[in-house]
Amino acid sequence: MPEHKAFVIVGAGLAGAKAAQTLREEGFDGPLVLIGAESEHPYERPPLSKGYLLGKEERDTVYVHPPRWYAENRVDLRLGTAVTAVDPAAHEVTLADGSRIGYAKLLLATGSSPRRLTVPGAGLDGVLYLRRLADSDRIKEAFSAASRVAVIGAGWIGLETAAAARAAGAEVTVLEAAELPLLRVLGREVSQIFAELHTDHGVDLRCGVQVAGITGAGGRADGVLLADGSRVDADVVVVGVGITPDTGLAAAAGLETDNGIRVDSRLCTSDPDIHAAGDVACAFHPLLGKHIRVEHWANALNQPQTAARAMLGQDVTYDRVPYFFTDQYDLGMEYTGYVEPGGYDQVVFRGRTEAREFIAFWLAGGRVLAGMNVNVWDVTDPIRALVTSAQPVDAARLADPGVPLTDLLA
Repeated sequence: MPEHKAFVIVGAGLAGAKAAQTLREEGFDGPLVLIGAESEHPYERPPLSKGYLLGKEERDTVYVHPPRWYAENRVDLRLGTAVTAVDPAAHEVTLADGSRIGYAKLLLATGSSPRRLTVPGAGLDGVLYLRRLADSDRIKEAFSAASRVAVIGAGWIGLETAAAARAAGAEVTVLEAAELPLLRVLGREVSQIFAELHTDHGVDLRCGVQVAGITGAGGRADGVLLADGSRVDADVVVVGVGITPDTGLAAAAGLETDNGIRVDSRLCTSDPDIHAAGDVACAFHPLLGKHIRVEHWANALNQPQTAARAMLGQDVTYDRVPYFFTDQYDLGMEYTGYVEPGGYDQVVFRGRTEAREFIAFWLAGGRVLAGMNVNVWDVTDPIRALVTSAQPVDAARLADPGVPLTDLLA
């Protein structure tokens, strides 16, 4: 391989695979190396807590590309390979075996890792985390045999795995430190709807509780001990208490990090030849006027396309409005926009919340910051237009299903 002629991508997940695809589509014809610590070909993560975990999607549907795609597109895919260091001055990355690869441009798509419990018993067998494909396989197998499942954390992963456990026929207890599930993300008005969704499906939802430890016998977890002395019996314990961006390589290389690898709107780091994308990137968003880090599929899908074009010297900006989705029981939801915790002054509902067929809008100063459509479809584009317009809207018309969303900006 010609020294320092290669474009190197560290992280062979969705973001890394999409960056490689974009580079080839945009005409980059030089050496292209995609390095992943996992032995699996690049795959998408949403099915791991949704369709694949539920048994509704086959394993081969989770992969970003067919395995042959990488050779056909001359992508040097190195799986089961850890990068241990980045040397910006030498323009080299070091692998675990001590070998080095020179780069002209480097993309860090290192993703994130689950936060781990530190309470007594956290290392017992049967305490499971969901991040990788193998994790989803283990949880699926565990759910098939479990009669009682405890889920620690009522964020998106916690609630989606709780729904999957209920679908598998297990009794489920969800333990959450906050007053309501998703409270920090959605606010009290909408969080209550998700709380009722799960209790209506038989989940024992316990909010405002603190986990003191995991109990077990014979090296295997058999329950969760709470700070008030009570205990929740469980054959399986799933932990979903957030993720931490994998910034170790970047920080050791002297790149600027702050809640992720800090990048500009072109997804360029503090080194002009190194970019970052996906969960690990804390990117300046032109619409919001600040740096944000978004831990959702759409960022891993779309950011690498901008990063790849920027690596090729194109004049590009990543300004897509954040987007994510969830499927739980009979509820399907899409969320478009961005709201800081407590950063809104009004929530407007359009539709029937009691039937879980509605759109919720978060407003500040009359402007729509975000919209969430629940079991209402084909409205993402007009919601995005409301968010990006930054124009004040009439709340009464916004709440009226008889007024087309597209008319609110007329």
